Amino acid sequence: MIANLLTSEFLKIRRKGFWLLTFLGPFGVVALQMVNYGVRKDYLLQQSNDDWGYYLGNVHSFTPLALVLGIAILTSFMASIENETNAWKQLIALPVSKMNVYLSKFTVLACLMLFSSVLLMVFTFAFGLVLDLGSAVPYMDIVQYSFFPFLASLPILALQLWVSTVSQNQGIPITVGILGFILTYSAFFLPDWVIWKWPSLMNDANEPVQNVLLGVGVGCLLYVVGMIDFTRRDVK
Repeated sequence: MIANLLTSEFLKIRRKGFWLLTFLGPFGVVALQMVNYGVRKDYLLQQSNDDWGYYLGNVHSFTPLALVLGIAILTSFMASIENETNAWKQLIALPVSKMNVYLSKFTVLACLMLFSSVLLMVFTFAFGLVLDLGSAVPYMDIVQYSFFPFLASLPILALQLWVSTVSQNQGIPITVGILGFILTYSAFFLPDWVIWKWPSLMNDANEPVQNVLLGVGVGCLLYVVGMIDFTRRDVK
């Protein structure tokens, strides 16, 4: 049954701009570095002895912002599909559990963000080769900078989906998303327990894995809380 729900969800997002947004996020992050290095490549290459490391740091500085904004937009769009067509009652009337409905939506969004992370890895690696930053390519660092922010942002995804599915007015989740974007932009000044800091991979211990573990753990917790709340609410 869950497979049928997933198929239905993927069919719903066809021609809705979801895949375009999934592509634009990582492309935009790397495109900013295309402009940055295109304008002042010689200057940037003089800033560090580790050209690859400095380049990955520049890419990563924009990744959390793109993630948080993308999550807010995609979750709101997904909920809007049901709200605009008044399809919630029809969906729940089917012989499926509300838990499976909620799980299918979360899974589709997670797949979109995972695909976006894959694209970020490919674009980051490809442009790094174009820049000719050296033969010692830090493959593991590229993978970490591409996927760790996504894993650390799972609580944000769970929270945004929860707010989007229980809100009739999608202005509410968009507002939450904008506030989250501002907090992510100010991540350096936030305490380590704020979930919007985690995609930046910064913490007092200087251990990015800590943010990933917290992201996965708290993300699962918020998902369960959101799912329970969704199943208990009356569909309007």
